[in-house]
Amino acid sequence: MAVYLRPRYLEEALAALARPHTVLAGGTDFYPARVGRAIDEDVLDIGGIAALRGITVDDSGWRLGATTTWSELMEADLPPLFDGLKQAAREVGGRQIQNAGTLAGNLCNASPAADGVPCLLTLDAEVEIAGPAGRRLLPLRQFITGTRRTALAPGEIAVAIHVPRPRHQAHGAFLKLGARRYLVISIAMAAAVLEIADGKVASARIAVGACSPVAERLPELETALLGAPIDRHLADRVEASHLSPLSPIDDVRGSAFYRRDAVVTLLRRLLRDLSS
Repeated sequence: MAVYLRPRYLEEALAALARPHTVLAGGTDFYPARVGRAIDEDVLDIGGIAALRGITVDDSGWRLGATTTWSELMEADLPPLFDGLKQAAREVGGRQIQNAGTLAGNLCNASPAADGVPCLLTLDAEVEIAGPAGRRLLPLRQFITGTRRTALAPGEIAVAIHVPRPRHQAHGAFLKLGARRYLVISIAMAAAVLEIADGKVASARIAVGACSPVAERLPELETALLGAPIDRHLADRVEASHLSPLSPIDDVRGSAFYRRDAVVTLLRRLLRDLSS
């Protein structure tokens, strides 16, 4: 018989993980996948642990609690650095999903089309992990290891996402391509953060999702943007050759060729938005 636990404290949750459980908070992926059949696994619902929710800031940067919802993120007072992540939040299902779905749940589900991952990659995010051996920080690019796979060891859970302060004024942006405006899985998506100094690009972080098993940064494009003036010609620097880290597939939502072509368009639109 399946056991459902909803602890109030993190220590209780970690103790429960001495026995294997499926960990969830919002459950927005877990429950739809089980419609029409009984839940036959032990479930640990961490959504009620207050210490895992909320956004705090200090001199080093921001800490986003694991069970912070997408709606809470949208309503938070955050600088333009987070504009891309807020735009992605508005694309996560509908309002009901945004009210229940959590930031860390989006990462731990590890879907290639997870809307939050490209933006968090451009934010240089790290995942705070707690388990029997204590706590550790892992860069997001190392946390998601493949489709539906993460670096969480047995008995570990993600407890927060850390975003460092940029060195310069920074702005983020996000674009998603789907078959319709809302409630749709991405065909392709792109995120960017530009740090700006003296009217030029001092640092660029660009990531693309839904075009490889794990969302990928585009280092060649990032290098091509360094030192470029923030003007209408910035988007012209995007070239198809910059997409070499991607490995899109053909599926019911689109062909690999279409995805590559669409990503170039998304990236140019992103850079036009950021340079306007």
